[in-house]
Amino acid sequence: MMNRHLPALAAACLLLGACSSNMEELQQWTEAERRNAKPSVKPLEAPKRFEPQAYEALNGVEPFSTQKLSGAVKQESVQTNPALAAELARRREPLEAFPLDSMAMVGSMSKQDGRYGILKVEGLLYYVKRGDHMGQNFGRVLKVDETEITLRELLQDASGDMIEKITTLQLQEAAR
Repeated sequence: MMNRHLPALAAACLLLGACSSNMEELQQWTEAERRNAKPSVKPLEAPKRFEPQAYEALNGVEPFSTQKLSGAVKQESVQTNPALAAELARRREPLEAFPLDSMAMVGSMSKQDGRYGILKVEGLLYYVKRGDHMGQNFGRVLKVDETEITLRELLQDASGDMIEKITTLQLQEAAR
């Protein structure tokens, strides 16, 4: 059985011997190339000198302040809508400090100079007549009836334009 594998074993030994001579040649060639190779690296540029600058805007207006942004939006709205300019120029009335949904119409009455609506806001009663202002959206009372108060509001739409909206406050039934 050993005789049958002997020729294959001899062939393998011859092949390994032939490869080892090629391996020595390969190592010699690699060493020669390594000695002859010259790297070409560009020299680095000298760093630029940093000169610090003094911050001079310390006492100026902060560019991202909400005051500056709201002022700019308000100014732009005033320029495009004269009704808003008039609203911003007048003195604010007490009922403009409350949102409309916190107000309830609880009655109305007539006097010689016209009809008045009676509003209940935070436990206090207020009288409003045509031309008075109320609500936080520049609401102006257009009409007072026995059962409702009609007012015009100025609202800002999604594009930033001011639009007028007619709103009514209905008479609230008393809880029994």
